[in-house]
Amino acid sequence: MTDRLQLEVAYARPERQLIVKLSLPAGTTAREAVLQSGIAGEFPDIDLAHLQLGVFGKAVPPEHVLRDRDRVEIYRPLQADPKEVRRRRAEAGKAE
Repeated sequence: MTDRLQLEVAYARPERQLIVKLSLPAGTTAREAVLQSGIAGEFPDIDLAHLQLGVFGKAVPPEHVLRDRDRVEIYRPLQADPKEVRRRRAEAGKAE
């Protein structure tokens, strides 16, 4: 086992995305990787106090200990509840 992890931290907005490659010590958490990446400086809308994170599309808590070659994804809050949007669309279809 290596004492350094090769990681990526990713964040995307509709108009721009950024993926930062890092080499961090084994035992690094998802939150620590985000902080070390500097992405929050590039995207001021990231709320570091309430991070929603994932690793390769699977939600993980900020305390999740990372493995070599993991990609940490920072998720934005949903603009609308997908279930509610589908319900409204179905109701509109019935009305027609």
